[in-house]
Amino acid sequence: MSLGPAITVAGVSKKYRKYHERNQSLKASVMRGRRARYDEFWALRDVTLDIATGTTYGLVGENGSGKSTLLKCMARILRPDGGDLVVHGKVSALLELGAGFHPELSGRENVFLNGALLGMGKKEITSRFDDIVGFAGLEEFIDSPVKNYSSGMYVRLGFAVAIHVDPDVLLVDEVLAVGDAEFQERCTEKFGELRNSGKTIVIVSHALESIRTLCDEAAFLEHGILRNVGPAADICDQYLDEVHANRTDGSLDGLRFGSGEARVEQIELLGADGRATHDVRTGDEVTIRLHYQADEPIEQPVFGLGISRVDGVHISGPNTRDADVIPEKIFGAGTVDFKIERLLIVPGTYAISASLYDYHRVHAYDSRRDLHRFDVASGEPNERFGVVALGGTWDITPTEGPE
Repeated sequence: MSLGPAITVAGVSKKYRKYHERNQSLKASVMRGRRARYDEFWALRDVTLDIATGTTYGLVGENGSGKSTLLKCMARILRPDGGDLVVHGKVSALLELGAGFHPELSGRENVFLNGALLGMGKKEITSRFDDIVGFAGLEEFIDSPVKNYSSGMYVRLGFAVAIHVDPDVLLVDEVLAVGDAEFQERCTEKFGELRNSGKTIVIVSHALESIRTLCDEAAFLEHGILRNVGPAADICDQYLDEVHANRTDGSLDGLRFGSGEARVEQIELLGADGRATHDVRTGDEVTIRLHYQADEPIEQPVFGLGISRVDGVHISGPNTRDADVIPEKIFGAGTVDFKIERLLIVPGTYAISASLYDYHRVHAYDSRRDLHRFDVASGEPNERFGVVALGGTWDITPTEGPE
């Protein structure tokens, strides 16, 4: 028997004001004798969807699509300017972890303070206190003022408190990657427990692999408008397809740092015919060509590449030092080729980063993140899940025949 929707969003719209100027004080406002000028910006426009009880639901879209605004409306932090939004049951929101912490109070005192702000009674907090501290891994520091905590410790404690509220509906905004690997594993296990106990979870994240792995269904938002809803994997595929549909070449301009005596100017992806491309297939022969410019002699430089999926999952990071291919010196312009006999990654969109370091890989002459993107379509082997195409063979052998 269906339990009905845990969350009903019916024609919800939300607008903000974008001010052209701001008054610095009340006196300045009175002296000006007029209100500051502003434009209205609609973060959500007529969004309608139902989230079934007991499901894990993802919200995907680029920055400014309205994902976080919709989540804050569900958390009753924001009030819609139009439409109706109903959430059934007790809600816990992991939006800004540790937002209610007082820096002068100890971790212990802040657990009780933050828990109370999230709707827990003192008896309830006391009964779960050891679980909260153990989950955060802060037994040794729980009586120290949180102003002395590292940012990681601070976030872990906030996460631990919020996730032990025992909500009917859990709202999560970009906090799936807090802490170290061990803590992330505990978080994943906790999400699994909540799902198995029939809780409803709504997740906003740019990490599409998390959406694919954790969510049953998802919604795709674009500029405040609901584009589509459906199975999480299908919505993630649609989102990636549409984000990159208008890209005619792979050139990007990502994060860059380094001293600049030598620079990575460009990256090309070459097919087996030696021509530049950004569309290849699983199993193709490809060459990644890095163009560099050295304004002064650089001895024993190390060139490196980073290949990652567009949702941020790191795949590989080859470099010339590990391959024992180290030039004595570079000066002027040149190219570096990294040839891949068979590109054994599954279909998707990928980004290439590049770097140029000294021999000890301590000093960066140039490091460029997400400098080039390319798309991989189905090829041979024909595999589509995960990251790597293994190209193995299957053999099915019955051990018993029919009687």
